[in-house]
Amino acid sequence: MKTADFLVIGGGVVGLTIALELARRYPKAKIVVLEKEKELAQHGSGRNSGVLHAGFYYTADSLKARFTREGNARWKRFVKERGLRINECGKLVVAKHQGEIEGLKELKRRGDANGVETHLISLEEAKKIEPRVKTTELALWSPNTATVNPLECMAALAQEAHRQGIEILLESPYQARRGKSVITPREVISAGFVVNAAGLYADQVAHDFGVGLRYRILPFKGLYLYGSEPKGSLRTNIYPVPDLRNTFLGVHFTVTVDGRAKIGPTAIPAFWREHYGGLRGFNPRESLSILRDEALLWLRNDFGFRSLALEEIRKYSRPFLVAQAAQLLEGVKPENYQTWGRPGIRAQLYDHQAQKLVMDFVVEANAEGVHVLNAISPAWTASMPFAEYVVDKAEMGMNKKAVPA
Repeated sequence: MKTADFLVIGGGVVGLTIALELARRYPKAKIVVLEKEKELAQHGSGRNSGVLHAGFYYTADSLKARFTREGNARWKRFVKERGLRINECGKLVVAKHQGEIEGLKELKRRGDANGVETHLISLEEAKKIEPRVKTTELALWSPNTATVNPLECMAALAQEAHRQGIEILLESPYQARRGKSVITPREVISAGFVVNAAGLYADQVAHDFGVGLRYRILPFKGLYLYGSEPKGSLRTNIYPVPDLRNTFLGVHFTVTVDGRAKIGPTAIPAFWREHYGGLRGFNPRESLSILRDEALLWLRNDFGFRSLALEEIRKYSRPFLVAQAAQLLEGVKPENYQTWGRPGIRAQLYDHQAQKLVMDFVVEANAEGVHVLNAISPAWTASMPFAEYVVDKAEMGMNKKAVPA
């Protein structure tokens, strides 16, 4: 039997940043990270857009607002100190019609409340930043938005974890709990304290510990289309005004770290947790549970779920997806967007008692462990300060005397 003072379930960006924060506070502690795949970053942490968000989308009372601005700055320091690539290209949020101008102004108010630099600018000013941009009268400019390469960043986090003496066990999925021990296919690990950062499976792990029983994960598939235009053809990220009733930001243009443009992501309701393509990972029981929850959202139709779901499903069509994105930018030609990228799955928390999607981060803790139940976007950007918050929550529940200082 292996022992660990802290056992972190999930080797994504949230799990690794939490493990590093634990190592900082408890340098003598034995910290073990369980990762179910053969390599790190095989799911959300390696399949996201790579955008470092600035933090102006979120209401001031949210955890997202609390951590995104600081997370943006800390990630920038992290990548620059290690010589990793970063594209500090900024972001324009644009209004497709007159009815969205008030949405731009609301984003500006939120940015101001969160201490995030944004500027409401005219169409003429927006075109100086990106000559091809389309907008109605105004745009919102975010100079601090940037893009990085998620795989490079995850490799750097893993390298830092190894340097700090954190043990990362690959091909070691969580299978079950037995008292204070966690069972994997390879071994049983006696854990002083468990940190659940299992992403798409965080609800299942939490339920084994009697935590978060009102919640379940609903998966949403994100597709990306890569452009073939020369690098530099798009100067900045271009986003639409989002529907602030839901957690999705809408299809947009991202400028990658190497200067390429991509369209996406979608937010298509998925039918099982790892519904990337074909029938790989299909689980009939899991699929029935997810379809039931999606059916309830369809019936309630909160935040216009029916129209959202129908439009998102249409985005499996490449011409339709390109046409949606072309509302934001001039000169968008379907023939320049032929290559699909790796799809990602968003682990979105669903409150089945309230029958609604959860908009903010959710963390629950007790004496046995702390459970990150909802680490939706911008969890990548927010991960470093968010990790401090999670460890703070853990310390409120655990017996710190049992952990080597």
